[in-house]
Amino acid sequence: MKNFKFTIRGHEYEVDILNCEGNVAEIEVNGTKYEVEVNKEMQKTTTPTLVRPKIPLPKGANEIKKSTNEKVFKVEAPLPGNIIKVIAKEGDTVKKGDKLLIMEAMKMENDVKSEKDATVKTIKVNNGDTVLQGDILIELELE
Repeated sequence: MKNFKFTIRGHEYEVDILNCEGNVAEIEVNGTKYEVEVNKEMQKTTTPTLVRPKIPLPKGANEIKKSTNEKVFKVEAPLPGNIIKVIAKEGDTVKKGDKLLIMEAMKMENDVKSEKDATVKTIKVNNGDTVLQGDILIELELE
């Protein structure tokens, strides 16, 4: 499992931890096997937990309100990446599984497909755009 080398009072010891279950470990010291009991003390972390306050909106900015229109389905970017090619056009009727656009994310081309039967209402991106995860790419109007 793990191999360690210790020097204690000028003597070298080669220790292999073979198996560890619960608080009993099977070890081999210079070729001789032993079963030892491990006493563990849980160490409390001294790393502080960061809690960030909510960032206030600039003066004059309105909060983004989520659409309550249940007839509009928003296709979001699954990962950060670049839009390579927008295939769908506004007004197109698409079926579930139809390819809407191709985006490059994590050095791979990914097809973004329609999750529902709908009509393309608006396209929010163009070829070459960079998007972040969760950005709205296309809005579909459900039938």
